[in-house]
Amino acid sequence: MSDATAGFKRLTRLDRARERLEERLVPTDRTTTRRLEAADGRVLATAIDARRDVPHYERAAMDGFAVRARDTFGASERSPAVLDRDETTNPRAGTWVHTGSELPAGADAVVMVEQTEEVDGEIEVHEPVAEGANVAPVGEDVEAGTRLYEPGHRLRPSDLGLVKSVGIGEIETYDPPTVGVIPTGEELVQHGPEAGETIETNGLTVSRYVERWGGEATYRDVVTDDRAALRAAIERDLTKEIVVATGGSSVGERDLVPSIVDELGELLIHGVALEPGHPVGIGIVEETPVLALPGYPVAAIVTAVQLLRPALKRIGRLSRHPQPTTEARLDAKLPSEPGTRTFARVELNEEGDDSIAVPVRTGGAGVLSSVALADGWVIIPESSEGLPAGETVAVEHWEQLP
Repeated sequence: MSDATAGFKRLTRLDRARERLEERLVPTDRTTTRRLEAADGRVLATAIDARRDVPHYERAAMDGFAVRARDTFGASERSPAVLDRDETTNPRAGTWVHTGSELPAGADAVVMVEQTEEVDGEIEVHEPVAEGANVAPVGEDVEAGTRLYEPGHRLRPSDLGLVKSVGIGEIETYDPPTVGVIPTGEELVQHGPEAGETIETNGLTVSRYVERWGGEATYRDVVTDDRAALRAAIERDLTKEIVVATGGSSVGERDLVPSIVDELGELLIHGVALEPGHPVGIGIVEETPVLALPGYPVAAIVTAVQLLRPALKRIGRLSRHPQPTTEARLDAKLPSEPGTRTFARVELNEEGDDSIAVPVRTGGAGVLSSVALADGWVIIPESSEGLPAGETVAVEHWEQLP
C-alpha cells in the first residue's frame, strides 16, 4: 500500500464501486407536464409522435415562378416558353412565389428566378422543369404519425423546435434527480480567507456539475467538522435522491462523514482504487445514497465524474454514451500504481497533423488549476504501471456533454 492510500484497510476497484452504488439506485418515476420552453435538458417520460405533416401544404422550395410543368416543355435560351404574368386570366401563367410560399392551385413546379426573364409583362422561361421541381411536398420534413422520440431521450433545443413544428406544445418529462450538496470543513469560507482558511470551491463545482448532468442541486452552506452538525446536515437532505458531502471523507481525526453515514445507515464502501480520489465513501441512509467525496478539489472532481454522474444518469433515466475523446501522442511518461485506475491531466498541443498530450500533473490532487486548465485526462487502467512517452492515448474530454 502506498503512502497515499495508507490508513485504508482495502480499496475497492472503481467498476465494483459503481456496481455496488447502482445496485441501490432506483430510477425516478416522478413526472411533470411541461411547456416546451421549460423542457430543454429534460428527459421524456412518453413517446412523441408527429400530430401533423410538416410541411402541411405544398410549398415553394425557392424564390421563382410557380407554373404548370407542361407549359415549360421544350423551353430553351433560343426558344423560351412564354407565360402570362397575369395568372388570374390565363392558365398558361407564372405566379411569383417566395421560398416557403404555398403553391397556387393548378401549379405543380417552380422555375428558379435565374432561369426566367420578364419581358413586356410576360415571363420567358429558358429551361424546362419537371413536375414537382423545386416544390416541397406535404410531409417532406415529417409525416403525421411518425415516431420522433422514445421515452428516455434527453431533449435538446433542436428537439423542442421539431416537437413544436408537429403541433405539440406540452410534453411529459421525468423530474430531474434532486441532490443535496454539503461542503464540509472548519477551514472553509466563501470569501476573504485569512491565514489558515480556504475558499470553498468543491460544493460550488459539484453542484454545477449536477445541473449540467441533468440533476437539480441544492448547494448548502458550509458545515464545520462537528459530528452533530454533520449528522443534522445529512439527515436534512435525506428527502433528496442523492446526498453529496465534500470533504471529511478520509481517515483522519476530522474525517467524520464516513462514520456518520455508517451510524445513520450502511457504509457500503470506504476507499476506491483510483488516483486522485481514493478517499471516497459510498453509503445508504434510509434508502438514500450518500457520497462522501474527498476534500482535495481534483479528487472531488474525479470522484464526482466517476461515481456521481453515472448515479444521476441511472436515477434520472438518462441514456449513457461514451465521452468524446481525442487520439494523441504522449509527450512524456505517465506513471501509475498497479491496481489503481489513474486519471492523468493533460493539455493538447498540435504538431503538424498530430495531437500531442502534454501531462499537466500526475499528482497534486489539491491543485485545482491543473484540472480546470487541462484539455482532458488520460485514463491509465489498473493493469498498467504507467504509459511511456510516445504512446498513442485517448484523451477523454470529460467536461463535454456526451
